[in-house]
Amino acid sequence: MSFTAWLWDASAGIYEQIRLHPFLQGLTTGKLDRDAFRFYVIQDSHYLKDYARTLDLVAAKAPTPAEATLFAEHATNAAAVEQTLHATFLAELGDVTEPPAPTTVAYTNFLLASAYAGSFGEAVAAVLPCYWIYAKVGEELLTASSPDPLYARWIATYAAPDFQRLVTSVLEITERHAATLSPSDHERMRQRFITAARYEWMFWDAAYRQQRWPVSPEHY
Repeated sequence: MSFTAWLWDASAGIYEQIRLHPFLQGLTTGKLDRDAFRFYVIQDSHYLKDYARTLDLVAAKAPTPAEATLFAEHATNAAAVEQTLHATFLAELGDVTEPPAPTTVAYTNFLLASAYAGSFGEAVAAVLPCYWIYAKVGEELLTASSPDPLYARWIATYAAPDFQRLVTSVLEITERHAATLSPSDHERMRQRFITAARYEWMFWDAAYRQQRWPVSPEHY
């Protein structure tokens, strides 16, 4: 079994729960509440800001110039996607002011901490679920697409060949780097990967429930 296959096998149960989540099922049926999708897009915009920062840190730790260049380019692309979300989806959905939700804050803090404090391998393992799970979701949902044109467009974005090739390049880097590491390094990477995969489920679930902070900083 390859290292990346081992990682995926370790989180297969999480992906199955993601695949069956009512948020994703609602995309394909077209019945997902528009407010839930708007909430998701806004949170994704917040998320991508810190994801881009995380990828910059991954690039800084990369052992080769080619790998550093790739992750730096991906950081730039993540920032561009964040701008596109506002320019397209939120223009259609109606932009609103919404702060980062608890799950968004927890997930991005985990990614940044992994990139700051972890090795290059641990940092890559932490960012990998966002790449890989979205590619898998895009592939799977594309077969059904959606009767809702907005949701169909979102699905097509992650099923697109360009995005799939981008994910393949990160998987190849992960595989090559893991071949130079010890079993204890592999286990640390596996733990980062599983935690990030759990956060992926939590992110969609938070959007479905439109999760907000349970207490306010305002004084009454």
